[in-house]
Amino acid sequence: MLLPLLRPAQLPLRTALLLFLLTVGACAGETSGPSAASEDYRVVSMTSDLAHPWAIAFLPDDSILISERPGRLRIFRDEALQPDPVPGLPAITATGQGGLLDLALHPDFEQNRWLYYTYAASVDNGVTTRLARARFVDDRLHDVEVLFTAQPASRGGRHFGSRIVFDRDGYVFVSVGDRGDMPRAQRLDDHAGTIVRLHDDGRVPEDNPFVGRGDVLPEIFAYGVRNPQGMALHPQTGALWEHEHGPRGGDEINIIEAGLNYGWPVISHGIDYSGAPIGDGIREKEGMEQPLYDWTPSIAPSGMAFYRGDAFPDWEGDLLVGALAHRHLARLSFDADNEVVSEVRMLEAWGSRIRDVRVRDGLIYVLTDHDPGELLRIEPATKP
Repeated sequence: MLLPLLRPAQLPLRTALLLFLLTVGACAGETSGPSAASEDYRVVSMTSDLAHPWAIAFLPDDSILISERPGRLRIFRDEALQPDPVPGLPAITATGQGGLLDLALHPDFEQNRWLYYTYAASVDNGVTTRLARARFVDDRLHDVEVLFTAQPASRGGRHFGSRIVFDRDGYVFVSVGDRGDMPRAQRLDDHAGTIVRLHDDGRVPEDNPFVGRGDVLPEIFAYGVRNPQGMALHPQTGALWEHEHGPRGGDEINIIEAGLNYGWPVISHGIDYSGAPIGDGIREKEGMEQPLYDWTPSIAPSGMAFYRGDAFPDWEGDLLVGALAHRHLARLSFDADNEVVSEVRMLEAWGSRIRDVRVRDGLIYVLTDHDPGELLRIEPATKP
């Protein structure tokens, strides 16, 4: 395998050295995780000038939009990060884990130019997760519309979520964290700790599972989640997959279905940071869903994408999950029953917190949660 070509102006010495070590590791095969596999890829640092980047969105002209948690929207175009942030964002509260968060293009973006984004907003003497959209035209945002505001707002800077996914029917899903107040995830008059489902203009679908119940917020599609920072549609089934942070252990992957209770904080495969039991101190309870897969100890998952493409044909259908605490990119393979049959940990030599992962044209794009943070591209290694 040939080593990647490095541009000195693009890659600092530390990054170049890690890239060399990672490529050598790829040749030898990575051995951490439940199983090991020999990989055949290289990693290219596209830019290292980002401030705590959070999410990626690919524009039709091959430019890349990148959100920065402090409250800036950036454009990566023609192999360079554009110097000026995109103007037109609303007021964003960058506090703790909150700030400018996820990005998603409307399915008909090329016609309507709607860009969707989540962020932390100050409302009612507190802070909460909000979904908005704006038209992205001429490299700026126009016609900003707030579509959803999680209620009630609260103080503190933890567990905002949040990811945005459009399903095949054009509904938009938003994940909302429990805001660090565990019991809220079991309350149906509270958006904290839920998965929300909306029409693309923010209206509540009439077939949402709790519509018509006066004691339940109608936007809620599922509940009992902790801090969900990954969602993706399964490429074959169209099902909505989600992952969320546990405390000390108990990070979960779930398949989200209408009206289901995913158990937090009554049941958990983890324990509290103090070492005390969570909730009832049990892992199972009738009426509460079990995770498809869980990690103990916690890897702190963030970002999720299914692999599709020709660049790595052996990875087709695998699930990619970033890890903040354990600083790697997990690649999970499943059997026909959605049982995990292998897990390979990539990018461990890179030593960076992985915030987001996306796939385009068979190549894998990754954001590292640092200041400065990087946009990385995983591509096939050059053959001799």
